[in-house]
Amino acid sequence: MNSNNRSDKLLEDLQTIISEAEVLLKKSASPLGDEFKAAKERFETTIKNAKEEMTRIENIVINKTKDAIQTTETYVKEKPWQAVGIGAAVGLVFGILICRK
Repeated sequence: MNSNNRSDKLLEDLQTIISEAEVLLKKSASPLGDEFKAAKERFETTIKNAKEEMTRIENIVINKTKDAIQTTETYVKEKPWQAVGIGAAVGLVFGILICRK
């Protein structure tokens, strides 16, 4: 779960950076030199690619999460008592760890 929180935070940070960069590009529309225009175009391309990559990664994460949920549901339906036993064992371990403090 800690890894998921970091991934979510990274995606949020990337979305913020992209949004701020888009605002900056729109505000810097004043005509300057050719080098600046070329750099601006490369930057816009980079932002577009980053957005597409974020969307691709987000779809992968969503699909993997759906697969994990489906697998878990299937396992619990096929072996409900084993699922209860695993849940009880996990609860016992957490209880022992909490009581140690």
